[in-house]
Amino acid sequence: MPYRVGVLTVSDTAANDSSTDRSGPLICELLQKSLSGRFEISKTNIVPDDQSAIRNWVQDAAQSREVDWILTTGGTGFGIRDCTPEAISPLIERPAPGLVHLIMSQSIQHTPLAALSRPVAGMVERTLVLTLPGSPKAVKENLSPEVLKVVQHALDLLQGSDGRQVHEELGLSERLPTLAKVHHDRHAGEQGPTSTPVHVVHSPDEPIHVRHREDEPIRPVPAATTETRQHDPHVLHHHSHGCGRHDHVAPVPRTGQQHLSHDPTAPVTARHRVSPYPMISFEDAVNIVLHECRPLEVVALKVNSKLSGHVLAEDVFARHDVPNTFTTNVDGYAIRSNQGPGTYRVVTPATHSLTQELPPGTIMRVNTGGPIPVGLDAVIMVEDTQLESTRKEGHGQDVDEETVRTLASVEPGENIRKPGSDVKTGERVCEKGELVGSIGGEIGTLAFVGQHKVKVIRKPVVAILSTGNELVDVHAAESARLPSESAEQWTGIYDTNRPSLQAALEGLGYEVIDLGIAPDTVDAHLKPLKEGLEKADLLITTGGTSMGATDLLKPLIERNLNGKIHFGRVAIKPGKPTTFATVPSLRSSTDSVDRNKYIFALPGNPASALVMFWVFVVPALRKLGGYPESRCCLPRAKVLLRDDMPLDPRPEFHRVVVKCTSSGLEAFSTGGQRSSRVASLAGANAFVALPSKTAEKTKLSKGSYAEAVLVGELRV
Repeated sequence: MPYRVGVLTVSDTAANDSSTDRSGPLICELLQKSLSGRFEISKTNIVPDDQSAIRNWVQDAAQSREVDWILTTGGTGFGIRDCTPEAISPLIERPAPGLVHLIMSQSIQHTPLAALSRPVAGMVERTLVLTLPGSPKAVKENLSPEVLKVVQHALDLLQGSDGRQVHEELGLSERLPTLAKVHHDRHAGEQGPTSTPVHVVHSPDEPIHVRHREDEPIRPVPAATTETRQHDPHVLHHHSHGCGRHDHVAPVPRTGQQHLSHDPTAPVTARHRVSPYPMISFEDAVNIVLHECRPLEVVALKVNSKLSGHVLAEDVFARHDVPNTFTTNVDGYAIRSNQGPGTYRVVTPATHSLTQELPPGTIMRVNTGGPIPVGLDAVIMVEDTQLESTRKEGHGQDVDEETVRTLASVEPGENIRKPGSDVKTGERVCEKGELVGSIGGEIGTLAFVGQHKVKVIRKPVVAILSTGNELVDVHAAESARLPSESAEQWTGIYDTNRPSLQAALEGLGYEVIDLGIAPDTVDAHLKPLKEGLEKADLLITTGGTSMGATDLLKPLIERNLNGKIHFGRVAIKPGKPTTFATVPSLRSSTDSVDRNKYIFALPGNPASALVMFWVFVVPALRKLGGYPESRCCLPRAKVLLRDDMPLDPRPEFHRVVVKCTSSGLEAFSTGGQRSSRVASLAGANAFVALPSKTAEKTKLSKGSYAEAVLVGELRV
């Protein structure tokens, strides 16, 4: 399948006269004639050397999913108007410095002046972006066959391929077994005589791909923590660039089995005694979530309160001037500015047509925002008048103003708003990618310009399921108790997670499907799991993710739902067994691509479940709803600690109440932080991100500063 390419020429001259553009057509010609034949030009445009114009085109093209590779030409030099790098750099989510080095090396071979080019390369959403100089000569040098092969490999990897075909074309296929053998020989003593050589396929900005047997398919392996790197003999250095972090990954032996999870139908004696899932860092886990989640489809919704929380999928422009005629911006009387103070007869829009001139000695009463009648050019405020006489009804009661006296003179145009003084026809009032907030400003703006419907990214529907034989719905607790049991003898556990998660989700504006409680059997799990995956975009389960004999979530996801577990353990407290998986879904009638459904299997302990919801699930929901990746994670702020906070070997989210004080933001601990203690979240509006414990540092002391994840309204 060909890769779709968008070409943007950046030039003031070409923007005024497209016939002067030579580099844009040259790029199209070079790609269409490339030996691979895998490039298809799907978008072209010319914009001036203007940062907004450049950035908007690239952002729109990337978010449209209509292009896989964006090439710009022009504006990368030292000229006063050259601004392409400044326009595109803020959009780059995953930089590709290796590509920059490659194209620079190609040009510098021809001329040292190439050093004055300032190229940018990286990913925007899932689209590769590369900036080229404006000269046709430089374009030819930069798009050499070697560069095109590397770019094709990058595009293959971005689309989920393992890149083996390109490795063969580049002559790398014979080198990989040699690299693996060297790595195997180096660690033979640690692995023992029965170990199997590891075959590594290493590509920048992607997980290491590994296989342990010749007959086993190549598979990606998630990142490892520092602890894993220190003890795993298979460690190879590799960098992941999500969220601006740099972490490493390590392959983990599978001993030939198809799934990491245990067989849920086997006897309990066959269960794992040590988790087969590698422990990964929190940062790696967040990056995996954001990488896997893709925005949902575009839908058109009415402009009303239900629009809140959606991300706009289109720019909105004013269809007419606002106001569309001369209007008053005060309560008062429309008058001719050449009429001085005096007594005047009063009419209203109900008693005199706005399109007919008023008789001499007459003024019209108007209210703020009302139109000005023809022939009048000013408005005198009601505060600058006094009542002279009234019109009475049959019983002698006052019913309206008859005459008023004006007490001041007014200038032409005084207290009058001109047509288009607020918004002019064609003016953009809301931008694509803008969040429609709950404060009301965006909805008010859309209504202000008469927009009755707007295109937005659909918000995900969420299903929630609790698991465990011991759980009882709080509303069914009495009926669940055996007749012979007293309240003191009852050993059930109230299900805390479903009601708390539902409250949090609905408070954020998401539709929730409550799947109830599933007992610890395969059949009892599978029915609600399948229902949730059918009806919702994302499924949250709690419980059943650890090492218990009846912990079924991981094996059922892998073995029964054909899912892929991206991580099954995270080096964080609370929430170590947090699991994230994707399950393939059939293409919907409203979508042009096959989509995954997403599963977060959270720990059963209430505090763990809620903390993991805020730091993992909320970013996923935001990404699905079209938030830019930079805004998916909850905001963080520097806070002053008002309590000592002991450190744990794992990084920890300590529940706190953050208050705004005269000295800044201060964090107060909610007390005991045990993972089962949901009361530690009562009143909490933030989590202090505590680092790992070290021999030198065992606590953060009162009066020190730390970073806090803000999850609720700040207190005063």
